[in-house]
Amino acid sequence: MKKLFRALSGCFAAAAVTIGLLAGAVGAALPDAYQVTSGSSFEVAAMGMPVQVQRQEGTEMVNGTADAVADGSYTAQLRLFDCIPVKTVQVNVVEETEVIPCGTPFGIKMFTNGVVVVGTSDLETEEGIVNPAIVAGIRTGDVILSIDGESVNQNEEVARIVEESGGEPLQLTVQRETKTFTATLQPVLPLGETAYKGGLWVRDSTAGIGTITFYDPQAQVFGGLGHGICDVDTRELLPMRSGEIVPVTIHDVVKGQSGAAGELRGYFTSDTASGFLLSNEETGVYGRMESSPVQQQAVPVAMKQEVRTGAAQILSTVSGDSPEYYDIEILSIDYQSGSAVKNMVIQVTDADLLEKTGGIVQGMSGSPILQNGKLVGAVTHVFLQDATQGYAIFAENMLSAAENLDDSVAKAS
Repeated sequence: MKKLFRALSGCFAAAAVTIGLLAGAVGAALPDAYQVTSGSSFEVAAMGMPVQVQRQEGTEMVNGTADAVADGSYTAQLRLFDCIPVKTVQVNVVEETEVIPCGTPFGIKMFTNGVVVVGTSDLETEEGIVNPAIVAGIRTGDVILSIDGESVNQNEEVARIVEESGGEPLQLTVQRETKTFTATLQPVLPLGETAYKGGLWVRDSTAGIGTITFYDPQAQVFGGLGHGICDVDTRELLPMRSGEIVPVTIHDVVKGQSGAAGELRGYFTSDTASGFLLSNEETGVYGRMESSPVQQQAVPVAMKQEVRTGAAQILSTVSGDSPEYYDIEILSIDYQSGSAVKNMVIQVTDADLLEKTGGIVQGMSGSPILQNGKLVGAVTHVFLQDATQGYAIFAENMLSAAENLDDSVAKAS
């Protein structure tokens, strides 16, 4: 009997450890906060298992899946098998938003706030080789906002001020990530030249092609790309001063293959802006348009916990200027990657799209992903070793940025 008791005790202990490890793994896979649309039910799944929700009301927990209250927020406990506590989360209740999924290409013209340092160079002088930018403590990726109190937003402005300095030191206001500081740049006169130089390579603008994800007809706001516009040299997010979008027609496709990303090739069909950029964020670019670029039915935006692995569709334009639906598979969902834009792994399964592009190619970034009648995300990146697969962002993340943009615009006006 004692042996049996010890054996059972060992089994119970092993089972408790296993359950504890399982609960820990499920908790680690789930986010700490959720948004729920008003009047909807709050359902969670992790690692292929349903997780029950208990909403806290006062000092009591209400069992079962919790219906969202009309507004505000509440605390909920997630429980596995309706009995094992997984974690306590914050639930914010928001109004459901309907947007028009677009999938249309657009041309981007963006001008920076300040000029971005994309490189520095050594200069040969009578005193020897010197790099004025490095001596001043300036790095690649820094943003020069002003020189001797004069705001600079164009490459030509920087060149003019340095050349006209007469070799006198210049005081630069520089932004590095979230910090702003002053640097002293000493221009030099290179051998064989008549104009002073600072050893700086700077960039003031960029242009390219992407895909509009959605248009909010109520706010007249659009979101696109699903990731921010970064400098090609520094890989840093470009600080935006102003920008506009113009219509684009896709005329050619370079198919993706292992080790090399393909691309959509197109041309701007007009110099007249169809919308204006107001923000370049980690999660995409956002701005204003007076009307939707496509005639599509508005659909609700899914919250991240509503997204499921399995079949879905993307809406994308890979020829001309009209979007088409293509089949994909959502392979995995990641709430804890630490990235705001790499929330899902997707795979193109549509034979027609695979024939046209080989999978995901540059220019398709921002193509909306739809599942169960809702906008769930957008394409962001392609896997270089397998063009049929790539990353996607939650639509919820893009919507939050668009709503913050709308608030800031309303306050400014």
